[in-house]
Amino acid sequence: MSHISTPYDRSYPWYVRLLFRLQRRRFGAELEPARLWGRTPRVFAAMTAMYGALNRRSSPIEPSLRSLVQVRVSQVNQCAHCIDLNSSVGLERGVARAKLLALGSPTERGAFSEREKAALDYAEAMTDSNRRVGAEQISRLQEHFSDDAIVELTALIAFQNMSSKFNAALGVSAQDFCGVARRE
Repeated sequence: MSHISTPYDRSYPWYVRLLFRLQRRRFGAELEPARLWGRTPRVFAAMTAMYGALNRRSSPIEPSLRSLVQVRVSQVNQCAHCIDLNSSVGLERGVARAKLLALGSPTERGAFSEREKAALDYAEAMTDSNRRVGAEQISRLQEHFSDDAIVELTALIAFQNMSSKFNAALGVSAQDFCGVARRE
């Protein structure tokens, strides 16, 4: 249960109710963060549109890597809901369970390709307030990604930071979509 609850009889605009219906169809339930974001309907609609743009089929970042990055950012931000949901989506996208479990362990980085390691290191640097992204890190990314793909990866990481920090701050708990253990 989150720190701020949203009663199920709360009134939402039609377009927010439509998004809830799509979530019930996809996940079997309304996502608690969506109910909270729905309190600011225009912001929620814009955020949903942004995620849709980042999650499109023609993205230069393959779906499995997007999931790995989203789970790792969620771990760093300690967002139980995001870890749960993004791990579940990752499994659907073909991410090996072992990779999801290895994400939080620096000693298990051998499970990842060099491309995945570059993206995950970049995600960690962007997410950890005590770190900064430097030219060397961008150069490493450029070995595996086009500049356009790096811009999109950066947007995905920024989006996931916003989402997971929002949920963590409001105490949104996992909705038990996935049994992958939480690390960190």
